[in-house]
This record gives sequence, structure tokens and C-alpha cells, in this order.
Amino acid sequence: MTFGIRRLRRAMNEMAAASLEQLNDSEAERLSNDRGQTTAEYALVLLGAAGIALLLLGWATQSGAIGTLFDAVLGGVIGKVK
Repeated sequence: MTFGIRRLRRAMNEMAAASLEQLNDSEAERLSNDRGQTTAEYALVLLGAAGIALLLLGWATQSGAIGTLFDAVLGGVIGKVK
């Protein structure tokens, strides 16, 4: 009877070790898979750029810088046409 229990324990240990090895392999594969990472980075950069653009637009609108810039550009274009 003792021999049967030892065999059973050994078999269970082998099965557990194989399961852990398989789990570790799938975990390593999941962690090494970078698909989608670049897309997420681009999305974050675009969100940051849009936020900065909105802040700049809000500042320029309140300070009147847009009108001044527009006048300067039109004045330069008209000056070159004459």
C-alpha cells in the first residue's frame, strides 16, 4: 500500500510541475507580446498634444493673440502683393 501512495504522490508532483511549467510558458508569452502597445502610446501622445493645443487656443483667444497674428499675416501677404 505504501508503494502505491508514493507512486501517486510522485505522479501528482509531476502533474503539478508540468502544469506550473505550462502556466509559466503562457505567462512569459503573454508578457513578451507587445501587440497594441504602440497604438496605445500613439493614442496617449495624441491626447497630450490635443490638450496642449486646447490650452494654447484658450490662451490665444483670451489674450487677443489670434487677431494680432491674423493681422500680421494678412499685412505681410498684402505687402508682398503690392
